[in-house]
Amino acid sequence: MTPALLTDKYELTMLSAALRDGTAERRASFELFARRLPAGRRYGVVAGTGRFLDALAQFRFDDAALESVAAFCDDTTLEYLRDFSFGGDVDGYAEGELYFPDSPVLSVHGTFAECVLLETLSLSIFNHDSAIASAAARMVSAAAGRRLIEMGSRRTHERAAVAAARAAYIAGFDGSSNLEADRSYGVPALGTSAHAFTMLYTGPDGPDEPAAFRAQVAALGVGTTLLVDTYDVTAGVANAVAAAGPDLGAVRIDSGDLGVLAGQVRRQLDELGATGTRIVVSGDLDEFAIAALRAEPVDSYGVGTSLVTGSGAPTANMVYKLVEVDGRPVSKRSSHKQSHGGAKQAVRLAKPSGTITEEVVFSAGRPPADADGGRALSVPLVRAGRRVDDGGLAAARALVSTGLTSLPWEGLKLSRGEPAIPTRLVAP
Repeated sequence: MTPALLTDKYELTMLSAALRDGTAERRASFELFARRLPAGRRYGVVAGTGRFLDALAQFRFDDAALESVAAFCDDTTLEYLRDFSFGGDVDGYAEGELYFPDSPVLSVHGTFAECVLLETLSLSIFNHDSAIASAAARMVSAAAGRRLIEMGSRRTHERAAVAAARAAYIAGFDGSSNLEADRSYGVPALGTSAHAFTMLYTGPDGPDEPAAFRAQVAALGVGTTLLVDTYDVTAGVANAVAAAGPDLGAVRIDSGDLGVLAGQVRRQLDELGATGTRIVVSGDLDEFAIAALRAEPVDSYGVGTSLVTGSGAPTANMVYKLVEVDGRPVSKRSSHKQSHGGAKQAVRLAKPSGTITEEVVFSAGRPPADADGGRALSVPLVRAGRRVDDGGLAAARALVSTGLTSLPWEGLKLSRGEPAIPTRLVAP
């Protein structure tokens, strides 16, 4: 599947009309931003930058793609697409950066023709990945340093699953069950067994959970994680320690009252001498459930459905708007959908302690005097069509961690509220 067709028809019909009347080559700037955060969210996390840059480098119309659009594109448009490669500039917030309403997350500069073709591609990537990373960051905060495993592949589209695993890892998750995320992006692959493996060991006399556990330990070693709630949790824990000994790596609980069960299991493990055996919990967890378990003896969490669906906010509400033509600001005036004209940059102000206080968005190259000392947020991503190194996942993970630490304390609340810091838009 070519990235060039990951778009909407009207991108090409606009291109065709602009080529016909000569406006296609006018210099343009588009910006990707969120007018507002999803309801109740206090910050967002930028994710998808690396995926967007990968897709941009492959954004070409091969013969098959041209054939599929030939029915509604004239010959001039088809010739333009045949030779297309993006030759403009892109600036944006580094992947892993926090963002707020009106933050210019991505700025695309070039001809109208080449910039307009990137609208749907950029929005589909950033809206999905940023929504997942923003939800994941809330879970990381709720977990308070305990391990988190992304386990949502079976709850979303197969391609979205890989992107979700990448976004969760950027936000601070420790790994994913998804193998393609490991192969493509180096996200650590984690996982051992499901209930089906335990139930496989059933004979004429009924279930044989000890045999299942012995088989898993024989294959994966005593450091494995045994799933103990297929039948009875208390019996499952006893069978697990009997199979692996007191050095068993972990047990996982996937159902029931996880807080109550975690306490019971911890006491039982300690009584059996497995004081170092960790407890993993999973089963319809979200950030609120994770926070509620903070006082319980849980060592790590497996999160699936809630994570890959954005935990109630499946999109980041970002838009991609034309803001400048031939150096002149343009803006949309539609009710509740107004945009602010002109190419923009932003700085983030902070107290001497490092706690951020305000985001200031201003006309590119014209920072207000009171923004001196603020941290510039946009970085070069593409120059004359050539990708600039975007830092990679390790840098993105570090940026999220630093960003969460810099938020005012109320910004980390899980309850609904206003954005953690205000955004000040400086008029051109």
